Amino acid sequence: MAQRDPNEPVYMIGIAAQLTGLHPQTVRLYERLGLVTPHRVSNKNRLYSETDIDRLRQIRRFTQEMGVNLAGVEIILDLLQKMERLQEELETARERAAVLSARRLPAAGQ
Repeated sequence: MAQRDPNEPVYMIGIAAQLTGLHPQTVRLYERLGLVTPHRVSNKNRLYSETDIDRLRQIRRFTQEMGVNLAGVEIILDLLQKMERLQEELETARERAAVLSARRLPAAGQ
């Protein structure tokens, strides 16, 4: 069975709300604040992906379990995104360094 792309928009707002334990109006508020950006179908209906559902669950955890306000959630999500991007850049740099190091080893032995 083929695995679904986690970024594929598949859930209507009612299902997204049910999956996350949030009220649909809360999900709409998070969209208005830019905390989540669902895919739009015909500029009318919102469709949420698994990635969006995970993000909504994360926002719920920050606000309901950790007591973070929405301004704080925005900052945390931005920092997490930056950390993820930096981690990817670090991995790329390490791979390049390994390739360069492997190329230099034979020359160093001569």
